Amino acid sequence: MAESQNLSGRRRFLGTAAALSTAFIPRPAHAYAPDDRINVIGPKSGYSPQIGTLVSMLTWMQGQVLASARNLTQGNLDYLFDKNANTIGALLLHLAATETYYGMHTFEGKKWDSWPESVKKQWDPAMNLGQAGRDTIKGHDLNYYLQILQETRAKTLAEFKKRDDAWLLSVDESLPWGPTNNYCKWFHVCEHESHHAGQISLLRSRLPGAKPNQG
Repeated sequence: MAESQNLSGRRRFLGTAAALSTAFIPRPAHAYAPDDRINVIGPKSGYSPQIGTLVSMLTWMQGQVLASARNLTQGNLDYLFDKNANTIGALLLHLAATETYYGMHTFEGKKWDSWPESVKKQWDPAMNLGQAGRDTIKGHDLNYYLQILQETRAKTLAEFKKRDDAWLLSVDESLPWGPTNNYCKWFHVCEHESHHAGQISLLRSRLPGAKPNQG
C-alpha cells in the first residue's frame, strides 16, 4: 500500500517536473524513456566515476524533494504552523542556499562564511532560517523555488564536470571536527536534501485541508 501511494505521488509530480523542461531535475521513473537511468546509482557519462556516482545520488534525491513539494500553492508554501516554524518555501530555498555555500566552499576554496556581504545578504536568511527566513521568504509561487533549485544544481553539475575523483577524495585537514574530504561534504548536501524532503512531506500532510496520506 505504501509503495502504491508513493508511486501515485511521483506520478502527480510529473506535471511540475515536465514544466521545468530540464534534463537534470529528475522526473518520476515511469516517465523516462528506456535510455533514462534515474534509478541506477553509479557512474554517469561526462563525469569521473566517483563524481558521477555522487551526481546520480544527488539527482535521485532532488527528485524526492520536488515530489514532496509538487503542486503546492503560494499559500501552502507560505503557511507557518507556529512562530518558531519554517515554511515549506523557506525550506526549499534553504536547500539552494546550502548547495550554493558548499559550492563556494569546495569549488572556490573559500573558508566557510568568508563569502562577500552581497552573497550573505542574498542567501543567509535562507541558510540560517529562523526569524530572518520567516520575515523575508514569502510571497512566491512554486515555480520561483523550482527555478532557483534548477539554476543552483546546474552550476553544481557544471563544476563537477571540471573535476576528477582525486579532487573528490582530497581531504581538508583544517576543519575543527577533523579531516573531511570533498566526497563527505557533498554527501552531506545529499543527505541534507533527504532530511528536508521528509520535513517538507510532513508539513505538507499537516496543511489545512490536506487529505489523509497526501504527504
